[in-house]
Amino acid sequence: MAKGHRSKIKRERNRLQRETRPSAKLSYARVSVQKACFVLDAIRGKDVETALGILEYNPRYASGLIKKLLESAIANAENNNGMNRENLYVAECYANKGPTLKRIQPRAQGRAYRIEKRMSHITVVLDEKK
Repeated sequence: MAKGHRSKIKRERNRLQRETRPSAKLSYARVSVQKACFVLDAIRGKDVETALGILEYNPRYASGLIKKLLESAIANAENNNGMNRENLYVAECYANKGPTLKRIQPRAQGRAYRIEKRMSHITVVLDEKK
């Protein structure tokens, strides 16, 4: 059996399993997962300079949000991990479903249609080329 208090054991286990790659997360982005994934698929696996160029000229709304998120992840890599910007690439990027705002649109003859305003949690993980 392991020695020490349960919280100490958990703390040690979490320290060993911690993700070391730099990342950035945007929670509650007002864009649907499907629309965000169109942009994320375009930058997955690319180096950061190419990804920033793609996001700069992509006309979709989500590209502005993801560009800001990618710049944040790059800053995290440089400042927190001491990584070189030229060696970074987008290792993972994904969007998870967030909460949905439910709104009502009045329609003819007293009916009401539901409008669902979807949100997503977008994550970008970078890594250094070997």
